[in-house]
Amino acid sequence: MGRRGMAWSKRGIPLISSIVALTIFPAQGRDLDGRFRSSPLHEWFEQLASHKGLCCSYADGHAVEDVDWEAKDGHYRVRLPKDVGSKDMIWVDVPDDAVITEPNRAGRTMVWPIYNDFYRDISIRCFMPGSMT
Repeated sequence: MGRRGMAWSKRGIPLISSIVALTIFPAQGRDLDGRFRSSPLHEWFEQLASHKGLCCSYADGHAVEDVDWEAKDGHYRVRLPKDVGSKDMIWVDVPDDAVITEPNRAGRTMVWPIYNDFYRDISIRCFMPGSMT
């Protein structure tokens, strides 16, 4: 192997390893500015999960107004922005395995949407119905 091949392998292998690691082990959601760290519900939100896995944390979830979610025929749907930052809203069906079944300590309806720009769709990681008051 020539000098160029060795130099590339010394720089390229760590770069490729880093990319693979980031792909296999995605970053966990977290409270970046620390505003919820002192909340009495902080630990509860951190362990909150649906059958799809951890919901990440309160900082990643969004409170939903009562007019923006509904239950029909035993299933839920929620109204969300069509794209991140969009003002256009669409109704999204909540998969049954995304519904959190433990009691809602926060009291408010919350949703953890995942926007996929490549496929132009929205999936719901977690949904926690509120009291609809």
